Amino acid sequence: MELHILEHSLKVASIEKEGIQICTHGLIKLAFLASKTRCKFFSLTETPEDYTIIVDEEGFKELPQSEHISVADATWLALNVVSGGGNASNSPPIGVTKIAKSVIAPLADHNISVFMLSTYQTDFILVRERDLPMVMHTLSSEFTLLRVVNGETVAAHNLGVTNGFVKPKLVPRPIIHPLSSPSNMFCVTSLDPDTLPSVATLLMDVMFYSGGPKEPGASSEDSSHIRFFSFSLIEGYISLVMDEQTTQRFPNNVLFTSASGELWKMVRIGGQPLGFDECGIVAQISEPLATADIPAYYISTFKFDHALVPEENIQSVIGALRTESTTQ
Repeated sequence: MELHILEHSLKVASIEKEGIQICTHGLIKLAFLASKTRCKFFSLTETPEDYTIIVDEEGFKELPQSEHISVADATWLALNVVSGGGNASNSPPIGVTKIAKSVIAPLADHNISVFMLSTYQTDFILVRERDLPMVMHTLSSEFTLLRVVNGETVAAHNLGVTNGFVKPKLVPRPIIHPLSSPSNMFCVTSLDPDTLPSVATLLMDVMFYSGGPKEPGASSEDSSHIRFFSFSLIEGYISLVMDEQTTQRFPNNVLFTSASGELWKMVRIGGQPLGFDECGIVAQISEPLATADIPAYYISTFKFDHALVPEENIQSVIGALRTESTTQ
């Protein structure tokens, strides 16, 4: 297995709902007029709380300075597990549960915080740039480490790390954050970039103008319908995560369907904003899913985390995760 360290230097930021108007010019350019920018990595996810953007430094220049934008205090690098050759964006998806034990858990054991972005095509593991030496040291025994430089994949240097790291003491990871499951069913899909202009108006409506009426007044666990939509344009590949009702607004044959045509249910992790310094949250969720061999997508946002699991597994997933939260 290969671990690719992508060349993008990334910013993670939150845009407040009331401040989205001043950002739409830049966001529309990044999503729909990418050829007019030098941006190669752009993701926008709307939750009931805010918009989370993950964008490279070139794309970040398209956004205004504003008190409504909060930027995480770090530069992030994207890692991607590739089985066999290929590149990050067109290799067969590995799945977050498949890398839970080989990537997510070892990083958590070394107190390395990760930020996850699953897409239709693949899974990106974001780590702070300053943590890269420890990341490479931790994962070098399991993976061939490669860096992407000017679009070419080359062997990754070890950054001078040879020894001096203490083997971590492995400890149980009980789930400590509240879990909830909205009533929505979600689709993870994509579309051909050539068809993007034909649905640009619809997508703009979904991204910026359709959120208000659907948001519930209450947040009762396991019964609420929440606002969640994710759009990613990464190295020319588009990924969309939206609820079933939203997909029905699109013309037939525009959206790709998954191989299984599955619908996904969401597990939201967190009662209060999670922050960026706590380690092991992704591992707490993904390890039990890996043990049960349940596939999942995982999307971290500025305030909360979100796992998507097959509809038919949601009750067993919630049960298993809540069991983890009560055992030490």
